[in-house]
Amino acid sequence: MKYVAPRWLPGGQLQTIWPALASRRVFGARPVYRRERWDTPDGDFVDVDFLDDGAQPSARAEPLTQAARPLLVVFHGLEGSSRSHYCEAFADLAREQGWACALPHFRGCSGEINRAPRAYHSGDYAEIGWMLQRLRAAHTGPLMAVGVSLGGNALLRWAAEVGSDAARSADAVAAVCSPIDLAAGGHAIGRGFNRQIYTRMFMRTLVPKALAKLAQHPGLFDRDALLSARDLYAFDNVFTAPLHGYRNTEDYWQRASAKPLLRNIRIPALVVNARNDPFVPASSLPGVHEVGPCVTLWQPAHGGHVGFAQGRLPGHVRAMPDAVGAWLAAQTDTAGMPAPAQSRHG
Repeated sequence: MKYVAPRWLPGGQLQTIWPALASRRVFGARPVYRRERWDTPDGDFVDVDFLDDGAQPSARAEPLTQAARPLLVVFHGLEGSSRSHYCEAFADLAREQGWACALPHFRGCSGEINRAPRAYHSGDYAEIGWMLQRLRAAHTGPLMAVGVSLGGNALLRWAAEVGSDAARSADAVAAVCSPIDLAAGGHAIGRGFNRQIYTRMFMRTLVPKALAKLAQHPGLFDRDALLSARDLYAFDNVFTAPLHGYRNTEDYWQRASAKPLLRNIRIPALVVNARNDPFVPASSLPGVHEVGPCVTLWQPAHGGHVGFAQGRLPGHVRAMPDAVGAWLAAQTDTAGMPAPAQSRHG
């Protein structure tokens, strides 16, 4: 990906914050979603939003039925949803290209607390696999999956864990701005400016959700310890790690990270990380010698964390989805569908 930040948006912090708050996400109306609630094998539920704009493929493509069109699946990041800026940008891309689009929510992220004692976490690859299997069973066309931040780490973990079997559920995957070395990312977000801005932002929603979970399941964890947590390390130690089978934060961050397993991926996989991402230190990014032959690395110098704004002030955030979508389409033989062009909306 050849991304150059506009002159009016210097530095990784601004390139992270401004696109999320102020840049354009779409080039038409906001995506309209149709929601389905899926019962999980363990008696819980997840909500999946589907693009429901009546989009049709480009005139340059052969007419396709809904089930035969390429399907783009987008997994959100920590405390994200189908309305996150990057999810709406990917949905806008899918609408423009005539692709179907599904945006699953991790448990508790769709606006309603889930029923089970568990929540979601960065290594939740089994949940990813179950969702993709169900989507594949209902869809005959190519299936492309992209995960953003936490969702990307979990998606890569799934692809690495199942190896060659991944091809049964997805044709190609992409991870965008994912902290695939969770310890490096966790420590980075807990220091300095990051701690004051991003840690506080995440804790404002994570803590109330955890307390709601405790009300559902009394005795699930130590309430006082949770209320004393001031960063993600402490939160994960009290809540995320023990509820999902890890001994503590260190065990969770080590075992859930995708980076050590990238050699095991057997389907086309794209890993995109800006080298000035405040959440993901450039020193923690993998080199070509650390990944297998199916993995492509894009590591542009700029872009921030899921930013990649482009164009005149206030800019738009379609540069990254366009580039990632074009790469995915190239891997999956999208039946004559036109490839997205990164510069079209410049």
